[in-house]
Amino acid sequence: MHDRFPDFRLGKVLATSFTATLTERRGDAVERIPVPQRLVDWLAVSGLAVESCTTAQLELAKALRESIHAVLTAAASGEVLPAAAVQVINDCSAQCRAAAILTPEGNRQWRLSSASCVEDALGVIAADAISIVAGERDGKLALCASPTCRAAFFDTSQSRSRKWCEMNTCGNRQKKARFNAGKRL
Repeated sequence: MHDRFPDFRLGKVLATSFTATLTERRGDAVERIPVPQRLVDWLAVSGLAVESCTTAQLELAKALRESIHAVLTAAASGEVLPAAAVQVINDCSAQCRAAAILTPEGNRQWRLSSASCVEDALGVIAADAISIVAGERDGKLALCASPTCRAAFFDTSQSRSRKWCEMNTCGNRQKKARFNAGKRL
């Protein structure tokens, strides 16, 4: 069943990885969580495993994703944060009952209030977005230089000068386009 869905774009930053469940926003958009089970799959690979997801929870997740995208884009552009999007993020964060726990290996994991509490997982993602926008994390918000993508991403590189959300997708596409344009001259 999963072979018919596009692969997830997973990064090191939870909130921006979540917004990457919809890619190529300014081109032919690619939805990577079109059905509830795909959200369950994404949450599992992101360390927020839940057993199930309803259609209503998927719609809530998509509303949160779009709100995070809008807020991160505004913050990266130095614009006023959209109030409605901020409210969605705050509401999801406030409803969260997840707890950070320490593993014996010294890593952080999340314990959700129940195995089916998608809302707890979304609250963790909302809290991550809040920490980025509030400047609590070491890095810089930026927008992908790809004209078809323009995804907000969190640049933690040493120079803070990344141009693309992902080098292996948007970056390679842009380099290939420049190379092919040079061959035509």
